[in-house]
Amino acid sequence: MSPNGSDRSPRRPMRRKLLQALTAGLVLATATGCSYNWEDFPRLGMPTPTTEEAPRILSLWQGSWAAALAVGVLVWGLILWSAFFHRRSRTKVEVPPQTRYNMPIEALYTVVPLIIVSVLFYFTARDESELLSLKKKPDVTVNVVGFQWSWCFNYIEPVAGSTGDAKTSKELDAIPDRFKKDFPANAGGVYDCGTPGTRNPQTNNPGPTLWLPKGKTVRFVLTSRDVIHSFWVVPFLMKQDVIPGHTNAFEVTPNKEGTFLGKCAELCGVDHSRMLFNVKVVSPERYEQHLKDLVDKQQNGYVPAGIAQTSHEKNRETNNL
Repeated sequence: MSPNGSDRSPRRPMRRKLLQALTAGLVLATATGCSYNWEDFPRLGMPTPTTEEAPRILSLWQGSWAAALAVGVLVWGLILWSAFFHRRSRTKVEVPPQTRYNMPIEALYTVVPLIIVSVLFYFTARDESELLSLKKKPDVTVNVVGFQWSWCFNYIEPVAGSTGDAKTSKELDAIPDRFKKDFPANAGGVYDCGTPGTRNPQTNNPGPTLWLPKGKTVRFVLTSRDVIHSFWVVPFLMKQDVIPGHTNAFEVTPNKEGTFLGKCAELCGVDHSRMLFNVKVVSPERYEQHLKDLVDKQQNGYVPAGIAQTSHEKNRETNNL
């Protein structure tokens, strides 16, 4: 019992417990960070970018985190300030003075969130518009076909030994004309398809392998045969939905050679977790040789791109031509 006769518990044991909890938290954070590469910390969980476009996405990610951290520090600071400097034991007042309203404060916490959201919206809209813009003539065009439960890649290229024309190919009927007009002339093409059991021969990672040339602008034309999938190459920091009856597209320019992981980022059914693939970025010369190797394997022409366009997609295409 305290000297004034009250039955309040002493504060010292509580302070000791708080100190012990803080010490344990510091030890845990230090122990779990031993294996962490601090050079990766500025990316805040993002992988190392491997395309020319990826740093723009990384910058947006870092800016969003910086804004969130600033808001968090302000809110946490106000909460702690209120808790410590307006506690009852300090003022000895049963009920502190009540404020019904404060117009400057209310205006502040209305205007500030609007400013924060507006700034984030501006940078997001600006970067999204740039990332989804399509150049006149990409160096390489790949039709990515998603299906349950793997991927096919139609390389829309004029390859020696493969005859035909991608612009008139029946297998590519699902692709709108606004994309076909940028296809190279007399592109007989080659393809590669995978199954959930396919593995990369060099890394043994599951899924088929998509080959891309370093330093070349690649346009991905995304189509689906069944349900909605999502094409995501992890270190490209870019993904987009693969929708049946609706064709999406985006472009990247790989700038680092290597083999990278890709996956479906949309829950597409019972075996969604098996929809993995690999992306192998090589020199342009090695890329051309790979296309010739596919011709030698009799993988000429194209596989069906997917479900035909919906009426809404056809109307959108007509309005955009």
